Amino acid sequence: MSSSASIPTQAFSMRSPFGRRAVALSIAAAVGGFLFGFDSSVINGAVDSIESQFDLTAVITGFVVAVALLGCALGAVLAGVLSDRWGRLRVMMLGSVLFFVSAIGSGLAFSAIDLTVWRFIGGLGIGIASVVAPAYIAEVAPRQIRGTLGSLQQLAITLGIFGALLSNALLAGVAGGASSPLWLGLEAWRWMLLVEAVPAIVYGVLAFTMPESPRFLISQGKYDEARAIFARLVPEADLNQTMKDLEQAIAADKKSKGVSLRGPRFGLQGIVWVGIILSVFQQFVGINVIFYYSTTLWRAVGFTEQNSLLISVITSVTNVLVTIVAIVLVDRVGRKPILLTGSVMMTVALGAMALSFAFAETVDGEVSLPGAWGPIALVAANLFVIGFGASWGPLVWVLLGEIFPSRIRGKALGVAAGAQWIANFLITVSFPAMSSWSLPLTYAMYAVFAGLSFFYVLLKIPETKGMELEQTETLFVSKAKVGRGA
Repeated sequence: MSSSASIPTQAFSMRSPFGRRAVALSIAAAVGGFLFGFDSSVINGAVDSIESQFDLTAVITGFVVAVALLGCALGAVLAGVLSDRWGRLRVMMLGSVLFFVSAIGSGLAFSAIDLTVWRFIGGLGIGIASVVAPAYIAEVAPRQIRGTLGSLQQLAITLGIFGALLSNALLAGVAGGASSPLWLGLEAWRWMLLVEAVPAIVYGVLAFTMPESPRFLISQGKYDEARAIFARLVPEADLNQTMKDLEQAIAADKKSKGVSLRGPRFGLQGIVWVGIILSVFQQFVGINVIFYYSTTLWRAVGFTEQNSLLISVITSVTNVLVTIVAIVLVDRVGRKPILLTGSVMMTVALGAMALSFAFAETVDGEVSLPGAWGPIALVAANLFVIGFGASWGPLVWVLLGEIFPSRIRGKALGVAAGAQWIANFLITVSFPAMSSWSLPLTYAMYAVFAGLSFFYVLLKIPETKGMELEQTETLFVSKAKVGRGA
């Protein structure tokens, strides 16, 4: 949206009719993020029961947990292509169907093989949600609150994680354990997976009620429809200039129709590599180890199953609260300072966890942390979640919605999100084997990546607070060219 005719940042309010409508649409789109968080974390409470019921090895268990992430990578790439071809809403509807099918199939799985298939299908839905939600939000959000609304995706993800872990704890509590029968003769762990069908239906219904992205409509020549939608999101004084700017940008895009992501740097444009590297760092710090394996982890250091589930819920609540803090600060403090602070916090916390597990003892085949090292590890894990949830969790999604030129945004988002899921898969599938080999070295490795993320942001990422979407694209492209020249 053009800065030439736009109202000042301080004059715009989310309480205005325009702000409220943008918030409502962003919340609806972010329900995909809720499902993203729910689907990816619900396995936490079920993993031990699945391993026991299907008699799986640690390596196979890791693959069953992580296979959804391969689906995520494929879903993210497909979403980037399909959202530019079909529009954002149709792709959201496809995602809701995949989530629903995965929930039912996973809950009724009769073997590790078909459970793997259903989790892969759920991963396709997560990958779609990871691309289409931030793209849609970035395209309907006024620039004055785009960072805040973009952060709603991560808030929704954290709420989905919380919802899954709370649901797991409640169902296991009612049944007397995740492996105990609950309703209709099905074990509690199966109901943990079946519950996801409810938000999947809600997501599909919301997708039917939302307007299409105005940017997509203009790209399809539907100017009147796009103008009608923008009239509800943009003050009247901005409307003509907003439409003019978008029409000019899309006309320029059409002249370069067929443009690819290819470039001189290992086959991709520099700006695409920025998105990939940010996405990989977000996962290589090991955040999803906490949300996928925390119940198993805390049982290994002496907590009961019920207490481990409760600790996981508390951790997820912490994640939600600090994400809200990030949403409040992102358009005030800026992206870069928050990312740098988060990198420092994560490095310190992961280092403390590595040190704590260096003192672990094995008694009767069970790992335990003596003395104060157990509480230190627990505090460090939650400090890690705070550092991530207040910075890299939400802000990477904000930046991915901002940095790519509009002509490649869908494809580039798909590639960046795909890289994120592949990185997530590598961390998740490797953790069971690595942790059985050496937990201290595992957490030390994550700490190294957290430290490297600090220097990458410091040297490569410019500040984009308060900029128009078109300005942020230009800034990052220029930065990428400078880096290539160097």
